[in-house]
Amino acid sequence: MSASNANKTKLEELINLAGEPSSARRRELLREVTDLFFVPEADHGPREMAVFDEVLTGLARDMESEVQAELARRIAETQRSPRTLARSLATAEIHVAEPLLASSALTEEDLLHVVATQGQDHLKVVSGRRGLPSAVSDVIVERADDHTLEHLLRNQTAELSRKASEVVVERAAESPALHEAVVARKSLPVDLLNEMYFVVEARLRETIIARNAAIDPETLEAALEVGRKRLATRDGALPADYAEAEANVRSMTRKNALTPTALVSLLRSGQRTAFLVALCELTGIDFHTARRIVERGDLDALAIACKAAGFERALFLTFAVLILEPSQGMGRAEQYGRLYSELPKDAALRTMRFWRMRVSTGDVAAA
Repeated sequence: MSASNANKTKLEELINLAGEPSSARRRELLREVTDLFFVPEADHGPREMAVFDEVLTGLARDMESEVQAELARRIAETQRSPRTLARSLATAEIHVAEPLLASSALTEEDLLHVVATQGQDHLKVVSGRRGLPSAVSDVIVERADDHTLEHLLRNQTAELSRKASEVVVERAAESPALHEAVVARKSLPVDLLNEMYFVVEARLRETIIARNAAIDPETLEAALEVGRKRLATRDGALPADYAEAEANVRSMTRKNALTPTALVSLLRSGQRTAFLVALCELTGIDFHTARRIVERGDLDALAIACKAAGFERALFLTFAVLILEPSQGMGRAEQYGRLYSELPKDAALRTMRFWRMRVSTGDVAAA
């Protein structure tokens, strides 16, 4: 009798015993069927695989988790696993499922089932898989808590769709715990990366500026086009005195009176909205971005706008003092001056191109 026929005969005998009610005997049967399945030289056909799958799944279902965990570890080491059994064990307790979730024994369909039905422990292990397809990653983005989402973002081999990346950036705007992982993600579309600029700390802003400086022209134009389409879907409210301020600035422009130094006069006289409109006119950014910069006293961002527009260092320092409380502005003048002097104009110009997208799309969303 050939080895193949012997295995089939043995399997048939074990199947006949599978109805054995004894727990100890069922455990022994499970071990015997498992050993038979994992015979190195075995080449199980589709019908035989189906029988193994049915018998092993039935036997494993009632076993203690330690026995299931051992079975999961063995399946995780093979390239050809019983489908129903593998999926069943992948949705068991995490200490049973973990080796399977991290292995190549599961198909994309299996992974989608896991991430759509299981909790954060399972999602986190799947998030760390190498080469995770975007279909699976996107479901994780929808269901993950911040801790699991951070784990996914730090997996640079995991693919994320554009839509999922937008969701990630929107979530990160409200969750500082995600900032570093989002900014560090190499595949994050550069227009979305620049949306993070206004919510992250100075150290991460430097990373964004550095990446902007390294973008080649073709990539930059493609990113800007995608960003324009995204921003075109947004709208929002303007301050009550916007129309009056805009008319005032237009009058100044006609009279050739709209100069960088005129901005100082607007600030000193308390015409905050007119200052913002004039700043937009002279720097090319949109009102929403300008308002966010000034209302938050965001001098890093103000430095980028002023540097790109070619404003003198002294003018920038004057803005800093007027926008912040006098004690803050005067006390930190030297620090602000150094910041302005060290900022490369080319990097400022590239970053400004992303901010200027808002002008062409009419984006005036409230901060």
